[in-house]
Amino acid sequence: MATRCTFCRIARGEAEARIIYQDDAITAFEDAAPQAPTHILVIPNRHIGNLNEAGGDDRDLLGAMLLVARQVAAQAGLSNAGYRLVINTGADGGQSVPHLHLHVLGGRRMRWPPG
Repeated sequence: MATRCTFCRIARGEAEARIIYQDDAITAFEDAAPQAPTHILVIPNRHIGNLNEAGGDDRDLLGAMLLVARQVAAQAGLSNAGYRLVINTGADGGQSVPHLHLHVLGGRRMRWPPG
C-alpha cells in the first residue's frame, strides 16, 4: 500500500507538492484542495493508515507532528489570530486519503460545530 500511497510518494519526493517543512520523520505541504486560505497537511513520512493504526511506539512521532503543526502555523502567520488542527479518521470521520495526516487550517474565522 505504501508504495502507491499518494502521501508516501510526496514524502519520498516522487509526487509533486509544495513542501513547507520536511525532516526524517515528518513532511508538511500545502493541501491541493484547500478548505481555508491557509491549509497545510502534516504527515508522518512512514505510512500509518490513520490514527487508529498508530501504536504506543508512535507517541514521539505524534507529538512531533503537533510541534511541526505549530511551527508551520507560525510561519504562515497564524499564531496571533489562531488556527484549527484536525485529524480525520476513517470514512465517517471524513478521511479521504488513507495515510495519517493533520490539517492546519487558518486565515479565516472557523465555525463550530465543524461538521
